[in-house]
Amino acid sequence: MNDRAVPRVLLLVCDSFGVGDAPDASAYGDEGSDTLGNCARAVGGFDAPNLAALGLGMLTHLEGVEPRADPGTAHGRATELSAGKDSTTGHWEMMGVVVNRPFPVYPDGFPPEVIEPFEAAIGREVLGNKPASGTEIIAELGDDHLRTGKPIVYTSGDSVFQIACHKDVVALPTLYEWCRIARRILTGDHEVGRVIARPFEGPPRAFVRSPERRDFSVPPPGPTVLDRLTRAGIAVFGVGKIQDVFAGQGITEARYSASNDDGIDITLRFLRRPGPSLVFTNLVDFDSKYGHRNDPPGYAACVEALDRRIPELLRVLDGGMLLLTGDHGCDPTTASTDHSRERTPLLVAGSPGGPHDVGTRDGFGDVGATVADVLGVSVDGLAGRSFRSEIRL
Repeated sequence: MNDRAVPRVLLLVCDSFGVGDAPDASAYGDEGSDTLGNCARAVGGFDAPNLAALGLGMLTHLEGVEPRADPGTAHGRATELSAGKDSTTGHWEMMGVVVNRPFPVYPDGFPPEVIEPFEAAIGREVLGNKPASGTEIIAELGDDHLRTGKPIVYTSGDSVFQIACHKDVVALPTLYEWCRIARRILTGDHEVGRVIARPFEGPPRAFVRSPERRDFSVPPPGPTVLDRLTRAGIAVFGVGKIQDVFAGQGITEARYSASNDDGIDITLRFLRRPGPSLVFTNLVDFDSKYGHRNDPPGYAACVEALDRRIPELLRVLDGGMLLLTGDHGCDPTTASTDHSRERTPLLVAGSPGGPHDVGTRDGFGDVGATVADVLGVSVDGLAGRSFRSEIRL
């Protein structure tokens, strides 16, 4: 970092950026999953020179990405300790909270003790109630939804209760209220990680998801790095679904994003704010638009689009620290459309000297511990070990 007195950190979470090799992948049915490596192989290689300069090609075999790293960077990998492989556990662990008991999943759909009180509370029956791809289930049941007004309820291999409604049939405020009702019902043994509003639009046979998705998460079970930062007077700006994943805790200000590019635009505006800060951004398109859709060409194009914007982010950071990582995998080349248990990248820009190799870390918590260390805030008692000294910051 440069000599200015005001440190700034950008923590950029590329949703589902997995680099394979998780030691417990077989326990999750994910042996052989390698989101970035398999995707690059499937499309004949990535054109991503800026990510290559950060050391991405050092982490797994990536066709088209040279295994090198430039001076001023650091690279490594993180191994998740928490049980599960979803966004909630991944983000919470980054911020110092390890989840030892997995959130419940519903491979046969939700039981009557969940669905019946939900239907009674919203005054109508539901459609679906099964695991499904989001785009496939609205194609399957969208016409019935238009005709009856019944919401489409579905889940996946993750701990999610998802409600899909056409915006012309159910207004967004109503959809969000139904999600809040579901969130209140889903407690105890049925405390799923997230209730997700999935609005869609368009005519029959051409339904598309709209960008007003909202996640209604359970709050973290204890204080996080974000709470420690804000208590110390460090601004925490959330971009994308960050405010939802943490149920608003430890967030100074937040904005939702409509796409990866929109998320980067919002990130740039926050980075221009004066004062010490953490800008915590989730770019979800990798996961929601391409990983879950088993679309390697789309995923690859999304990686390359991010690559083109890395120099812009570094210019605005102007000597601050960029830490780029993922929260889980979602390998678009496997038969599954669910998340995959994988290690994730740790890519740093703004490190003197180098390139530095921080190795394979035991826990995502090293991310938050390092961020807090750079910003001068103690996170004693939370999970994670800072690697600031290893990158000479």
